[in-house]
Amino acid sequence: MDLVQIIILAIVQGLTEFLPISSSAHLILVPLVLKWPDQGLVLDVAVHVGSLLAVLIYFRHTVRALFRAWLGSLTGGKVSSDSRLAWWVIFGTIPAVICGYLFKATIETELRSPWVIAITTIAFGLLLWMADKAGSRKRNETQLGLFDVLIIGCFQAIALIPGTSRSGITMTAGLFLGMTRRSAARFSFLLSMPLIFASGVLQTRDLVQSSLAIDWFALFLAVVISAVSAGLCIHLFLKLIERMGMLPFVIYRLMLGCALVLLLL
Repeated sequence: MDLVQIIILAIVQGLTEFLPISSSAHLILVPLVLKWPDQGLVLDVAVHVGSLLAVLIYFRHTVRALFRAWLGSLTGGKVSSDSRLAWWVIFGTIPAVICGYLFKATIETELRSPWVIAITTIAFGLLLWMADKAGSRKRNETQLGLFDVLIIGCFQAIALIPGTSRSGITMTAGLFLGMTRRSAARFSFLLSMPLIFASGVLQTRDLVQSSLAIDWFALFLAVVISAVSAGLCIHLFLKLIERMGMLPFVIYRLMLGCALVLLLL
């Protein structure tokens, strides 16, 4: 891969990981459309590390508070909104971990196709629009109960299918449960951290076992660009989402999905 490919794919990952438009779909489609070779495991690891760094740095104060409260709850401390939210992040991650373990091979071999991406891009874009219209938008992440969290977690598991969008489907669930747009986005971003970390660990393990030659400069560059673009994306999205709503992303998904269908016919 040349420098231009690395830069473009790192930016694509950084922008699409936290927008409701599916990063996995774009990382599959961009090389196909531009007739580039598959970016390979090394770049996948780098851009995921960058995304994780971005969300950890952006929510560093929240993460520190949640971690301290969670540790306190383990040692018999008082249950607080922070400790409860920390447990909700853990519980909300479990369905995706189970489904990923059970269906990893099927997802990687049978579902990474342009047709699957086209269908999920359109279908879950429409579902996002329905949730944005139907939701009461009155609750925040501290008002969620265990049942709410498990519902969001089960929705997140669906995002293992390429084209779904992990952030998009968890925001969809949050909106259906009456969360505000900003709160649904915040909880989605907090919920992303364990999964991105787990994905990065597994990919790193595969990378070590593969004995691939590593271009460390390219790896570092991809991490930095992915982190910067993801951080900017999170900041602007949270700042503007209450005013702009989900419609622009729904329209983008419908246009992308329809363009894919036309190309595949």
